[in-house]
Amino acid sequence: MRLALVIGLILLVAGPAQDGSRGILTRPAPAADRRVAYGDRPLQFGDLRLPKGAGPHPVAVVIHGGCWLAEYDLAHVGNLSHALARSGVATWSLEYGRVGDADGGWPGTFRDVARGVDHLRALARNHPLDLNRVVVIGHSAGGHLALWVAARHRLPKESALYSDAPLPLRGVVALAPIPDLRQAVPGCDDAATKLIGGTPADQPARYRQGSPSDWLPLGVAQWIIHGERDRIVPVKLASEYAAAAQKSGDEVQLRVLAETGHFELIDPESAAWPTVMEAVGSLLKPTAPGGRSQEDYSGRR
Repeated sequence: MRLALVIGLILLVAGPAQDGSRGILTRPAPAADRRVAYGDRPLQFGDLRLPKGAGPHPVAVVIHGGCWLAEYDLAHVGNLSHALARSGVATWSLEYGRVGDADGGWPGTFRDVARGVDHLRALARNHPLDLNRVVVIGHSAGGHLALWVAARHRLPKESALYSDAPLPLRGVVALAPIPDLRQAVPGCDDAATKLIGGTPADQPARYRQGSPSDWLPLGVAQWIIHGERDRIVPVKLASEYAAAAQKSGDEVQLRVLAETGHFELIDPESAAWPTVMEAVGSLLKPTAPGGRSQEDYSGRR
């Protein structure tokens, strides 16, 4: 299925509430400063964007969505990544194997994202990145992966997704996320089933390992941002997850934005963008005396 067709189908499902920001899927973005491989396979790479100045800069790892399908790539979060970099936050936007790619699905998609996040340690050797201030931001299926990245330190060693010494995070900004893969099975052309390699009844252990909601508390601060008019990912997934995460002891901010659909959350020109910047700024606020204030990362361009 061609990318244009997939976009058309999703916009048809999304309906008029998405019209304000649907163009973000195809809107060209300024080029990244560097495209860097984090592995040997073709889709193991990321786009690095650096703010002006000597740094070291706080970092946002950006994980794009698209139903975990190969038809979607990191291009549609290029404007989000660029806007964050202009505000003073370096961005490391990850590509990864997806459903339909040779190495996508279980466990490749998860392993790629984990390896890409941890590659920041290597990037910091040659670029002015502050590894003490790293957040992960993801949208939709990328929101699921962003929460999962924060949860993976809880996985047992026998898990196929286990990572040794994951990169510490300041927090997660999950935009319209899918925290429980079992609730995603009916949508996105049954992509969750394809991602995991079976239904929840067929692969219960995989669904548990791949669902952030099963690993609460995550132990990091989280912002969950969702559009009230989202017709792709139900807002109840965000509210139910936030309630469970707060009950587990996690620090969670839930923002449900009125008059907002699915795609506004990744559009720097939308009314939802200041909330996204507030979330990133809050999580990256320096704690040491003499650091830059939160306001330096809350919308300055």
